[in-house]
Amino acid sequence: MRTQIFFASTLYGAATLAAALDADRFAPAERRLLLVSNNAANPETSPSLDAMPGFARLRTRFDGVLSWNETIRPFHPGGWSPRADDVPLWERHLRLLWDLGDGPEDEVELVVESLQVDPALALARLFPDAPLTVYADGLMSYGPTRNKLDPLVGSRVVRLLHLDLVPGLTPLLLSEFGVPPEVVPDEAFLAVLSELAEDVPASVAAAPRGGALLLGQYLSALGILDTEEEERLHLRMLRGAAARGHREIVFKPHPVAPARFSRALEKEAGELGVELTVLAAPVLAEVLYERMRPALVVGCFSTALLTASALYGLPVARTGTELLLERVTPYENSNRIPVTLVDAALPDLGAPDAPNGPDASDGRNGRNGQGGSDSPDGFVAPSVPELTALTRAVGFCMQPRIHPELRQEAERYLAAHLTPRTRRYFKRRRLTSLALPGAVPQQFAFVRRSPTVRRVARRARALKRAALG
Repeated sequence: MRTQIFFASTLYGAATLAAALDADRFAPAERRLLLVSNNAANPETSPSLDAMPGFARLRTRFDGVLSWNETIRPFHPGGWSPRADDVPLWERHLRLLWDLGDGPEDEVELVVESLQVDPALALARLFPDAPLTVYADGLMSYGPTRNKLDPLVGSRVVRLLHLDLVPGLTPLLLSEFGVPPEVVPDEAFLAVLSELAEDVPASVAAAPRGGALLLGQYLSALGILDTEEEERLHLRMLRGAAARGHREIVFKPHPVAPARFSRALEKEAGELGVELTVLAAPVLAEVLYERMRPALVVGCFSTALLTASALYGLPVARTGTELLLERVTPYENSNRIPVTLVDAALPDLGAPDAPNGPDASDGRNGRNGQGGSDSPDGFVAPSVPELTALTRAVGFCMQPRIHPELRQEAERYLAAHLTPRTRRYFKRRRLTSLALPGAVPQQFAFVRRSPTVRRVARRARALKRAALG
């Protein structure tokens, strides 16, 4: 008996899996189980994905739904992993609990997200012989693996499934293991989202069509911004949309964001004379695209911005990314690539070339045949080769030990393309530590290349280590 276990912690991820199944991206199996994990800081007070509107429609693709939280209770999914000596015991326990069989002919195949961290990594360790398919439910797939992965896990990954959110850009994730990327077809994913849009709360169904949609992310919970800064970021979104001529504005806060964000926006909307609707229902932004057909989508660096642009052909604008590029720490933080891509590929809300007015969506055909993605004010996104070169250069700076083969590409990019506009994607200290172009002003570039200077620097570091040791 072959059992496929699909692991998901978000409704967006579950929708991606459903689309992959509909597109026949998986071999036949006797059983297909969906293993649901609630990774919220307080799972007891946050809805799990199987309790969200529309999940019942996804449920039909699977033979059963399991709860990872219940399986490992009282441990938290994000903080538990089995001890090495306990793995055989846990595997036997799970095979009995989930009726997987324990004979040599009883195969288990795992389909997981975010393999670098728990809970997906813990599940992969519990079935050490199971082949792995990793699916990406966001922009992080275009960046490098966030940390060095155990070869006993990484070498078992047979492919990376991902949505084509940046058409033509190849993911870096898990490429150090030679994992081939495979695209989940747009039409399959859009069909699943259309299903989800059939089951929405009344508040979502009543949202005004054609307004501007603001996407909240709750960045203060990630420690990237503090609550006051994030509140100001949301106010910038509202003011920017109002300045562009939008009089009906919808704000979709993060499901666990504090209510104070919404109250501040409501007060500002009254002063600006615009109608603000706050949608607290836990629905995907893509469901709102289906229901609202917004004239403009505004956010910081949410994956939903690229979904709106690439899959729905909706006008989009970003705000706050320049600050985020400074605040995302350490440099290898896996949020860096999403921020970089959004900053590079989308127009700024406050710039002259941002989408303008409530009639910005002109109905031209995008990839899904539903709308146009070009800004009517003339914003021209970077070409695929330009985005590829930028992403690979940033990826090398993030993880030089995982991707040493990218050094020459990074050197060429920095030598030719480091301008005041692109310097925001690189930290001078990181360039210095990696001896890359741009680490020092051009007039002092000879110092970095001087063998004598480098020899003195190595000697100084050796003396410092000897003094400290």
